[in-house]
This record gives sequence, structure tokens and C-alpha cells, in this order.
Amino acid sequence: MPLRKIQFAPGIDKEGTEYTADSGWFDSDKIRFRKGRPEKIGGWAKLNLTAFLGVCRSLFSWASLEAIKYIGVGTHLKFYVIEGVAPNDITPIRSTTSAGDVTFSATNGSSTITVTDTGHGAVQNDFVTFSGAASLGGNIVADVLNQEYQVASVTSANVFTIVAKDTSGSTVTANSSDSGNGGGSTVGAYQINTGLTDYVSAAGWGANPWGDGTWGSGAALSVAGQLRLFSQDNFGEDLVFNVRNGGIFFWDESNGLTTRAVNIASLSGASNCPTVASQVLVSDNDQHVIAFGANPIGSSDQDRLFVRFSDQQSITDWTPTATNTAGGVRINSGSEIVGALQTRQEILIWTDVSVHSMRFVGAPFVFQFTTISSDVSMISPNAAVNARGNVYFMDKTGFYVYNGAVQQIPCSVQDFVLSNLNVSQAFKVFAAENNTYSEIIWFYPVGTGNTEITNYVSYNYNENLWAVGTLARGAWLDSGVLDGPIASSVITDTSDNHIFNHEVGYDDDGSAMTAFIESGDLEIGDGQNFMLIDRVVPDFSFSGDSTPSVNMTIKGSNFPLETPSSIATATITNTTKQSNIRARARHTVLRLESTGSGYGWRLGGFRFGMRQDGRR
Repeated sequence: MPLRKIQFAPGIDKEGTEYTADSGWFDSDKIRFRKGRPEKIGGWAKLNLTAFLGVCRSLFSWASLEAIKYIGVGTHLKFYVIEGVAPNDITPIRSTTSAGDVTFSATNGSSTITVTDTGHGAVQNDFVTFSGAASLGGNIVADVLNQEYQVASVTSANVFTIVAKDTSGSTVTANSSDSGNGGGSTVGAYQINTGLTDYVSAAGWGANPWGDGTWGSGAALSVAGQLRLFSQDNFGEDLVFNVRNGGIFFWDESNGLTTRAVNIASLSGASNCPTVASQVLVSDNDQHVIAFGANPIGSSDQDRLFVRFSDQQSITDWTPTATNTAGGVRINSGSEIVGALQTRQEILIWTDVSVHSMRFVGAPFVFQFTTISSDVSMISPNAAVNARGNVYFMDKTGFYVYNGAVQQIPCSVQDFVLSNLNVSQAFKVFAAENNTYSEIIWFYPVGTGNTEITNYVSYNYNENLWAVGTLARGAWLDSGVLDGPIASSVITDTSDNHIFNHEVGYDDDGSAMTAFIESGDLEIGDGQNFMLIDRVVPDFSFSGDSTPSVNMTIKGSNFPLETPSSIATATITNTTKQSNIRARARHTVLRLESTGSGYGWRLGGFRFGMRQDGRR
């Protein structure tokens, strides 16, 4: 039979059916398009061999004056700084008791220790470190008590429980001699309240913004009852960060990795610092610390539309005077600020109904605020990213770019993504850039039963091509300060999460990575006649392992609504010149899949030995 070259249109097109994606690609996983050709994406490997606690949804990198590289890691349980590969716990302390305020009680045969501390303010899963405690008299010795614990349950405003453990982490059971209370010198140091791994709608009339969750049905949630999201930025070589709808904290790099972050209000010279905010960032050119969704001066109540900024080059002076540039402005549309992003010339601010520009103009106004768009928003606080002078973001209605004006991006997978998105967990959606490959990636949760991120959609902004796939990640940080991109895992066992170096090798952290791409329907003419295929001449380029392979499957069907079934298979290696097959159908689908480890591949083209066959 004569050979026929098959030219597939680049990019994934899922706006219709496999049949309407004729001569194009319909589905993929862990595939990108580069110069119009599909290829397997790069692999990943653990950065930190020591796991950290909690699901990470915030990553930030910066360097000290001595060129030491740091990574800030915000999880729903802790906040870490990584230098090298080890995570260092710098979670701020919320409160510290006076000596003797904390007492313990144990029950013979039980590992549960009851802790009494009036007005402790802790919630389940919070962390507290005890010091100065004495033995209870039996197995619960001083070394058992004087360490960090996670709150197992909260009995009341004055009582909670912990599970006794030795210094190695093994459970300790009390005996009949454990009748003491720990003495009169125990001190408890409580870390800031932990948050949730999942988004929970507030309960109560007007608790949520209009159209958000169950607006109008109950009372607002505490910070501890919300999905834990952090924002981070560097202030010189130091770090400033905020837990969404909570406090603003500062870590002084010169104090070392064993020193915890502190609330900015506790710093020397602090003046009218915000006590609550939705997000914090430091403006690049003018060095203002900016708090979005902050409490105004004179009020402890959060105003989710209020923007406050410190004096220039100051993290502590937030009191506006005639001689400084501190101040505040309330955004004039919407019910809350969803997120903000620093660009080259301005800061973009998204409310739940609009997009605004914030530009430094100097005295007397300091910042100028302009409405950019009144009919689009952002689906989550982290759904926007800078890429080569443009800002790409995702809304509930699609994908957009800001390049001086807001424009919707034509998307060949938009309906697929939006229809499969778990809207109840949309606040987890985040955007990332992989600048080496000119890619914007949005990670998102799907379905109704899956609350965690499992999927991604990628956009090659140089070639205007889209791809889809599966990958469970909580946060992403592109190369810049770091040599390559990194991303965090989202493991339900919160004691086994890691950061991964991406675009490293070809595998899933040492294990094989499955990657595939599948075409739309191929047919001869208008599909009235069958086609007969007797051979395939592949064109692949391989890298890595000397024995790579790609499994080729040809699926066939006779009608567009008929589910295609496998009618021919072949294994393609780096020595395959041609594969003899026999396949007959009106419509055919080509699927290419690799399941091995240690290699990558890129498709060049395909030639089929094929001819028109009969109609029946």
C-alpha cells in the first residue's frame, strides 16, 4: 500500500468530540508541545529528603546579601524556611503562658494527657511546646512533657488533650504512679493557629462575598477554620509573610534558621501595623510593604477591600504623616480582594468582580488606583502569574491575559477544564510558569469527591497551544533565584510532604512516569468508506536510556458515537524502522504511550501504509 504522511494539528482540542478533533490531538497526560511537536515532559526528584508537616500551598525564593538561597514554605500546619535541603520550622508563636498556668493530668493505662490552661486559644492540630514541667511521677517523666506537641482534641476553652510520646516519637502510656500535675513552673508556647487543607464555606448571613460558597447562610469562619493560604515576599534579605485573613509576620535572616518569625507589631518602632490582612507583598521599585484586605487604623475589624501601605522602606511604620508615604485606600467595587500581583510597572488587584491597577506616583497621593476591568475577576488568590511582561490568570469564565488591557485567551480545552473543576475547592487553583518551555500551568481539583488538586492545564504562550494532564501539586516556583522549577506535593498523610525539583531527568522521583497522547478521529474522505492500514513508519527522537520504547495503539470505530476499540498495537523503539500491522475501520484513533523509566521522547511524524477500502 502507498505510504501516507499524517499531519496532526498541534495542541490538544477538547472543545468538541474525538470526531470533531479530526487530524488533531484530543487527549494527553504529561505531554507538552514544543515547536508544534508533542513530547514527554521532564521528570522530578525530591529536593528535601526530610518531609515536612502539612500541605504546602505557598513557595517563595530569595537570596541574602551573602548569596545564600532560601525557600519559604507555607503549609496548613507550619511555616518553614529551607536552606539547602532541610526544612527549618520558623512558625510564629501566638502566645506564651506564665509559669504555672499549665497543668497536666494522666490516667493509668492511657496515653492521653489532659492539659489545663485557662483561655488557651488552641484548636485541634495546633502545636504547643512545653518547658519547665516536672515528672507526673511514673512513666510521664519531664522529658516526655517538655517538647513540642500537636493538640489532639479541644475539650473546652480551658482544656485540651495531647498524646504522650518519648523524645523519639513513640507513644508513652501512663501508669498508676502518674498522679502529679507537672509542677508549678510549666510554660506553654503556642504557635499560631493551624488551618484547613480544604475550603469550607462560611456559615452565617453575609459571611461570604456574594456568590461565594453559601453566602447568606451563617457566621464567618475563624482563621483556623479556613483553607490555609500564605503570601510571602522578601524585604531586603529578610522575609515578610501573611496567613490569609490573619496576621503579618517577619523573619530576620540575620538571626538564623533556629529563630522563629514574629508578628510585625512586636518589632521595635512598630506603629499602627495591620493586625489582619488577606495578602501581603513588597512593591519592587518603591519598597512599600502593602497589606490587602487589612484592618484600617483605629479598627481591629478586617475590611476585605481596604489596602494599606507602610512608609517607604519601612516594615514597622504604618502611621500616615505629612512627612512619610504610609497610607491606605479602599477599593470601590466588590466585596473582597481576591488577590494581588506585582508586575513590572504596577500592582494588579483582583476583587470578586473587577480588576484594578495600583501605581506608585509619589507625594501627595503615593499610589494611584485605576479600574482596568469591571466584568472579570480571578478564581482564586493564586490563579495569576507573571510571564515575560504579561499577566496570565484564570477566572470562573475562562483564561485571560493582561498586557495593558484584559483580553480573554482562546482556549481549546476551556469547557473540559471548567466542566470538570471542583468549584467548591476552586480557591486551591494556582497558576505557575515554566519559562524554559514558555508555559503557563494552572493546577486544579476535579470532580466532587476529589477535594485535592489532581489535574493541570498548560498553555504555551509563544505558540498558543494547550495541553492537559494529571499531576498532584500544591504550589510551584519557577526558576530564577533557583536553578530550575520546584513544586510541592499534596499528600493526605500530612507528615510525608516534600518539595520536588522539576525538569530533572525523565521519571517520577525514581519511578516510571506514564505519558500519553491520543489523536482525534482519522478517516478517509468523508468517512463513508473503510480504511485499511497495513504498516506504520514512525519518526521519534529519544533521549536518556539506550532502550526506550513507546507503545502505539490504533483504535477503530465505524460511527462517531461508537466507543473505539483497539484493533492494532505495536512497540516502537529507537531501532524501529517500520511496524507491520493490520487495521480496518471507518474511523481510527492513534494513541502513543510510554510507561518505562529513564528516557524521554519526542514525536516527529507518522506515515501509514493505508488505502481506501469498501463501504461495508
